[in-house]
Amino acid sequence: MSLLFDSVFSSIALGHLLVDILGAQRSILFTYIGDQLGLSNTALGAVTLAYVWTASLTQPLFGWLSDHHGARWLATGGVLWMGTLFSLALVLPGYYALAALILASLGSAAFHPAGVAEAARLGETLFAGHATTAASYFFLFGQTAYAIGPMLGGPLLDRFGMPGLLLLSVAALPVGINTSFRLRFLVTKVKQTVKSKAAKTAPSRLTASKAFLIALASATALQAWVQQTMNTFIPKYLSDLGQTATIYGVITGLYMGGAALGNVLGGTLADKFGKRRVAMTALALASIPLYIVSRLGWSPWLYLIVPLAGALNGSVHPILVVLAQQTIRGGRALASGLVLGFKFAAGALGMLVSGLLADVWGFPHVFLMTAGLALTAALVTGTLKETPVEAIPAQPIM
Repeated sequence: MSLLFDSVFSSIALGHLLVDILGAQRSILFTYIGDQLGLSNTALGAVTLAYVWTASLTQPLFGWLSDHHGARWLATGGVLWMGTLFSLALVLPGYYALAALILASLGSAAFHPAGVAEAARLGETLFAGHATTAASYFFLFGQTAYAIGPMLGGPLLDRFGMPGLLLLSVAALPVGINTSFRLRFLVTKVKQTVKSKAAKTAPSRLTASKAFLIALASATALQAWVQQTMNTFIPKYLSDLGQTATIYGVITGLYMGGAALGNVLGGTLADKFGKRRVAMTALALASIPLYIVSRLGWSPWLYLIVPLAGALNGSVHPILVVLAQQTIRGGRALASGLVLGFKFAAGALGMLVSGLLADVWGFPHVFLMTAGLALTAALVTGTLKETPVEAIPAQPIM
């Protein structure tokens, strides 16, 4: 818990919270705008795909820039860009609003590789080798944002329409300034501490055979497919069942809230019992509530079942990211950008397939499919073996 009181970590975590609160409005905003424009489930999936791919495919570039030029401007610029373009989307009509939201995702792409790389590095060097735990706390702020974001955005949309969400985006300016200020004045002290401790306890790098990389990529893609499908189509499914924006906003938020808690639990358990064992167990268990969602229809039980599915599926996220950081050469931020970019791109592509299938089969069959995807991911994750072979050279925080 002392990590949460580290000044550098807390400033990055606050930026993550704000960026993802705005990003969390994506599903309900696309649903809201899509209803106005008469978009089909396939079209809604295509728009979401454009948003996610814009953010994901550029993350390796931003990760490389962070490794070579420092995290400060990437993190600060990401927050400010996200807030500015998101605000613009709220005052533009129809398709122009969709375009502005898609461009806003570049702010998220700039922020995430730098943020998670620094979080994991701080956990590894300052907090006794707890890289996965530190990454899980970083993701906790993002997943918490995705939980409370729809809960805030749904009622604001119901009462004030899209301009009401400006109450959220105006926070980007002070948060961005705080991120820049903290990184500027605390970086020297943190850099010295990291160098000192890294010299004594350099983190291990895992073997990266082709089989390992294929299994890691497959598990990442399947887990992301489940995540994107649930996050995108739970609100649309409930809207089709006649529920209000407030209700589908709350339930979508509960799914992400469960994922937030799962992040911390999964990261903590992985540092104690091993990444492969924890990830395999969590994904296998996730298939059970996902199956129940596919059979339940509208029921108050969704307030319990949906966050349980989110917690079990979401607990694997920090594990996969840290495995990639320990496997992919070239720098933590680059590795983070590659795995996050691939994860979100693959998840978005899967979500597009889910949208197509929803138009043909209906949502219950799609949610049943996600249960099968989670179970398959568990089997694939079971083939991952952690074999450290060399130390990762310490890299300073810039």
